[in-house]
Amino acid sequence: MSDTAVRVMIRGRVQGVWYRGWTVEQASAKGLRGWVRNRRDGAVEALFVGSADKVEAMIEACRSGPPAARVDAVERFSAADGGVQGFEQRPTE
Repeated sequence: MSDTAVRVMIRGRVQGVWYRGWTVEQASAKGLRGWVRNRRDGAVEALFVGSADKVEAMIEACRSGPPAARVDAVERFSAADGGVQGFEQRPTE
């Protein structure tokens, strides 16, 4: 069974509220590979790679995020996994 790779852009009050740390915890607990980073435009961007059901569960979790976040939108895009290993927090882009 092949893995699914989805890139998401999360908009709202998602920076300065521990969204990236929460994403690393949640994605790692689900056994996903990928990364998360802040964007200069105020969004958070992430790549989730893994089984389709776990990727979908993570995207659904992103619609709420950690308690201090306010998520206004989650946009999703097809992506390639790029050979990522583990799940990491990356620098702002």
